[in-house]
Order: sequence, then C-alpha cells, then structure tokens
Amino acid sequence: MNKVLEGKLNILPDQPGVYIMKDKLGNIIYIGKAISLKNRVKQYFNGSSGHSPKVRAMVNNIHDFEYIITDSELEALILECNLIKKYMPKYNVLLKDDKNYPYIKVTVNESYPRLLLTRRVEEDGAKYFGPYTSMGAVRETIEALRKVYPIRTCNRKVDRGVGNKDRPCLNYHIKQCLAPCRGDVDRKEYNQIIKEVCLVLGGKYDKLQKQLEAEMEEAAAQLNFERAALLRDRIAALKVISQKQKIINSTLEDRDVIALAQGQQDSVVQMFFIRGGKLLGSQHILLDNTGSVDYQEVISSFIKQFYMDTLFIPREIILQRDIDEIQIIERWLSWKKGSRVYIKIPKRGDKKKILEMAVKNAVDVLNGISLKKEGERARTIGAVYRLQEHLNLDKPPFRIEAFDISNIQGTNAVGSMVVFIDGKPAKKHYRRFKIKSVDGPDDFASIGEVVFRRFRRGLDERERLKKEGRDMGEGKFSQLPDLIVIDGGKGQLTSALRSLEMLGLEDIPMLGLAEEFEEVYILDSKQPIILPEDDTALHLLQRIRDEAHRFAITYHRSLRGKDIKRSVLDEIPGVGAKRKKALLRAFNSIEEIKKATFQQLEKIEGIDKRTALNIYNYFNKS
Repeated sequence: MNKVLEGKLNILPDQPGVYIMKDKLGNIIYIGKAISLKNRVKQYFNGSSGHSPKVRAMVNNIHDFEYIITDSELEALILECNLIKKYMPKYNVLLKDDKNYPYIKVTVNESYPRLLLTRRVEEDGAKYFGPYTSMGAVRETIEALRKVYPIRTCNRKVDRGVGNKDRPCLNYHIKQCLAPCRGDVDRKEYNQIIKEVCLVLGGKYDKLQKQLEAEMEEAAAQLNFERAALLRDRIAALKVISQKQKIINSTLEDRDVIALAQGQQDSVVQMFFIRGGKLLGSQHILLDNTGSVDYQEVISSFIKQFYMDTLFIPREIILQRDIDEIQIIERWLSWKKGSRVYIKIPKRGDKKKILEMAVKNAVDVLNGISLKKEGERARTIGAVYRLQEHLNLDKPPFRIEAFDISNIQGTNAVGSMVVFIDGKPAKKHYRRFKIKSVDGPDDFASIGEVVFRRFRRGLDERERLKKEGRDMGEGKFSQLPDLIVIDGGKGQLTSALRSLEMLGLEDIPMLGLAEEFEEVYILDSKQPIILPEDDTALHLLQRIRDEAHRFAITYHRSLRGKDIKRSVLDEIPGVGAKRKKALLRAFNSIEEIKKATFQQLEKIEGIDKRTALNIYNYFNKS
C-alpha cells in the first residue's frame, strides 16, 4: 500500500457516502456506497483472504481513491447509481445490455390521446405500459386494440379542439381512426375509449369485461343493435389479448421475478414481468465475467442499474435469496415509485413456483450460452493453431497485430493497428497513427513509419515499466505480438522488416496478406503460400486484414471530413470559429449552407450583412 492510500485511510469519515477507486493512470475502476465510509473502504485493505478473485484483482490495482460524503444512505445509493452509469467502471457489475425495452405509450397529456410504440420513457405526462420484451408483441397488441378502439396514431395537431375539418388519413377510411382532426368524435366519448384502452393495457381485463357486458346488454335492451355489436367486438378482442398472457396468480398484482444463474465465468439474470396477475413477458440478460462474484453484489448491482431509468416499478420484486441492501433498495424503489415497494424471498406457494420457473430458465439460458461460447472459442483457437502449423511458428500466435494504411492521393494518410487475442478482436488495444514523415501516396514508406513508431514506443514503455517494477501488460504499447500481419505483399513486408531490424525486433514472425489472390507472403520464402479457401487459418487472416482496413478507412474518413469542413469555411472572409459553429448548427452541413439564400444567411445569429454576402458569393460564383 502506498503512502497516499495509507494517509487517506486514516482520515476517512464515519459517515455515509460514495467511494471512487482509481488505478495508476487515474482511471476510475470501481464505485461503491457505504453507510460508513471509514469502515467500508478499510475493509478492502484489511487482508484479502475473504475477498473474491475479482475483488483481489481490483484491490491490487487501486492506486488512489476519492469519496463524496452524503446526508443519508439513500442519497449515497442514488449518487452511486448515477456515477456507475456515467463512468462504467471496470470492476463494477455492469449491465452491458443497454437495449431499451419497448413500451406502449398513451399520450393522455394531449386533448385527443394517441397510441404509440416507443423505446423512450419520459416524464411527459403520458402513460406508459410495459416493458414488453419484443417489438412483435407490442405491434400485435396495438393492432388488436386498434381494430376495436380506433384511436389516432398520427402526429397531427388536434389539441386546439375538433372542427378543423382536415382531410382524414387512410386510417379513417379503413375504420382504424375516429378522425378527431375532422371533428367527427366528441372529446368526452374519445376519452372514454382511452380509459378502456388503459384498463386493457394495465391488465384490468375482468373489470373492463364486466363493464362492457353490462353496457352491451343495456344497448340491446334499448334496441341499439349497432352499439351492442360494437361492444360485442370489443369484448371478443379483449378475450384474445388476455388469453395470450399466462395467468400467474389471482391477486392481480404487478411484480417482477428476478432469478440468477452463475457459471464459472458468466452469469444470467432471468426476469419475468407480471402485470395484473398475468405474465406479460420475460427477458434474460447476460452479465459477463461475474461467475465468481458474490450473489449479493450481482443482484444488488443489477437491481440498481435496471430500475434506475425504468419509469414503471412494480409493487413487488421476488428474489431467490436475501441481500444485505434489501431495506435501502426498498426505500429507494419506493421513493422512485411514489408508493411502497416490497422485495420478497418466497419459501412456498405460487410465488415460489414462479421463482423456480425463472431459475430453471436462467440455468437453461446460461448452459446454452456457455456451450455456444465454448464452440466459438474452440473454432477461433483452432484457427490460431492451424496458422501456427502453416507458418511453422515456434508457438501459437495468441496475440496478432495487423497494420494497414489508408490515403487518397496522399492526403490525410493514416495507419491502423488492430489486435486479435485468441483469435478474437481486442478493441481496447487498437491504435491509430497519422503519417508524419511521408509526402504523397507511398504505402511502403508509410507502413515502415507506422511499424517503427509502434515498436519504438513499445520498447520505451517496456524499459520504463521494468525500472518501476511494474507488469509489462500495463502499458499501451508494451505487449509484443506473437505474429505481425501486414496488409499487402512483398514490398510492404520488406519495408516493415527494415523498421523491425532498426529496433532489433526482426525475430518477431511477420506475414503479408495480398488481397487480390489472398496470397500469404513470408520473409524466408520467394513464393507465396496459398491456403485452401475453406481453411480456418485463412478465414482468421481475412478477418484480421479486413478489420485493419475498416479501422484505417474509418479514421481516414473522419480526418478527411474535418478537413473538408475546415478548408471550405475557413476560406471565406469573416468566418471564424464562432461563425462556423453557428452556420453548421443552423444548416447541419456544408451542402445545406451552399443552398442557403442571402436572407437565410443574414438571419443566423452572429452573421452580419457583409459576412452573409461573403458566404453567399463564395458558394454562388458565376
């Protein structure tokens, strides 16, 4: 433990708050909360025998920490959630599935509400129903509802009231919209329909069905057979929608069931969404590298991240086992919902049965994912060993680095370096280079420069890390590859070799892959190696080469795009950085600025008449 850490540990306050762990580079690697910062943070450094492997690895990487004192544990929990979402620390359990679940939105904040499908839940006064677990399920539900509840889905402005007599859209003619834009429906009648739709979406089928049956009988008694037929169709549609959802319990409550299955490496959370006593849907979420993490930490982290941005929170959440943070999480969820939320661990009965079903699903999903990963790993590792055989290498090329050059007529020349570890892309190790020493389109010289700069930097880092007694894997360039792949043929390969020889690294195996005939060039052979088209080693080399090319092209295009914007606007007298921003903000692109009239340009904030005229004349030269 360094002296900075030791000093900070001695002055930690005995108060609630959030602690932020950092590594030697100042990167945030873990964020947690505590009732007592003093007690919680010290626990990490008071012996490692009780720590999980992941916690031990995290503690070994702590170089410094910060903390924020809060007024309460609840405030600390809220701050912790926000900071984890912002920084995504390496050692926190993270929900990498950032998919927003689909919801059905009823815009009750509008005079004539609409029925919409959305993935964004906002605090805008609308009602949201869900989450659903597939877009198909949402569309099917909306379609079934609109057959008997013809409410609008368009963006027309009808909030000012009926009577505008606008020309109705196709939905009106196929009887899937009442066309409030025409003024053909009374607002009170329309809002009654909306109330019924909300009851359906809220799972209150029985209540609505009884209400509709009573209204149908009354309409029939009054000989209003058209109204009775309409109500009959609504009851039939209601039965179709309700029958698609499995009845879980008779209490008609909203609850989420959360089950966790943990393997050697990963974990799977299986969720069941129960609304109004019926199973609305289910979803599984993979949590990478959490197999050895304590159940309590995984579930606590999952609940906090999952419900942080969820507008709808059920009255009850069911878990397999108790967690230490259960009371504070209940308080937080209740605060978010605005009413009491309970976390239960059932021992018997219907709740236990549905939990066991969720656990079984989680285990099945985890087994399936594990088998798939094992198969993929076997294929990729197999390709690595095949490559070793073809190239007669001393050891398998577990770390492969590939280099490519991108330029158009010598402008904005760039180089890319991509890294594959165990046959899979390791994107955090990718690097980009601007070509500095080469004028014009010279791929040979450019590849030589990039290779030299990469390995010169690597040798410098290795020397520094050695002096500091640190691991060679801590630097950005300090790890050396088992194999170098150059996009190109013998010429590019020779240029790269000269750079390695200058650094004393000519023993690193290297090959060139020529795109036209997929020929593999190696240094000690005059003839290229032709690998079979179905060989997994060739497929691996092609993936690596294509990825290096993609990465280089993407970087080149971004630089070229910036250069185009800069070269065009900077040539116009009177247009500086502020005016350039104002123009791009107003017109979004150079093409739109070209099309603008003098009057449009003059209206832009910060653009005077003279500058507007300069811009207009520049793009409208005769």
